[in-house]
Formats: sequence, C-alpha cells, structure tokens
Amino acid sequence: MLIEGEPNYYGNNQTIITNPYLIVEVLSKSTQNYDQGEKFYYYRSIPEFKEYILISQYQYYIMQFNKINQGKWILSEYRNDNLALSLQTVKFDISFEEIYENVSLG
Repeated sequence: MLIEGEPNYYGNNQTIITNPYLIVEVLSKSTQNYDQGEKFYYYRSIPEFKEYILISQYQYYIMQFNKINQGKWILSEYRNDNLALSLQTVKFDISFEEIYENVSLG
C-alpha cells in the first residue's frame, strides 16, 4: 500500500488506513473472488484510491486496475513471463521475472 502524505486511520485503530492511493495484493485461491469483487468495490469508495494490482501466485498473471476519472476504471491483464509491470501512480517498473523470483508456480 502507498499513501500520499500522512496516513488517515479508521477511528482509534492504527492498522486500518483510509487514504491509500495504491494497493498491491497477492491472490490466493481462498481470497481471490473476494479481492476482485467485494473488497475492490469497497476500495473504489476511497477518493484517493487510484491503482489496484492483483498478482496470482499460481501462474504468470497480473491484473492492474487504474482509475481514469471518478467512477471509471481500466483493467489491464498481463499473462506472460517476459513482460514488465509499470505502475501508473508512481514511477516504478518491475519485470515478471523479478515479481515471480523464487515462486513455484502450479
């Protein structure tokens, strides 16, 4: 998770940040439907939130969601091990080789 400026916390809880602009998550079989569905629905209600990256741990597959304006999101899917991921909210590029280093796919 990345934030700009100081974190805004939910109530007195110092673990729930309410102003992320980038969130990256690794999908598991037990959470992938929730992460792509209901959780992403809640994340989209955060005004500062602009980019969501979901990384499969079972195959070379990454989903990148980018907010282009209020209520409009674009999905880019990457399915090849010789690609690179370029974040839109910060200047950062990383190859699939680096992302999946030491990961046993299967």
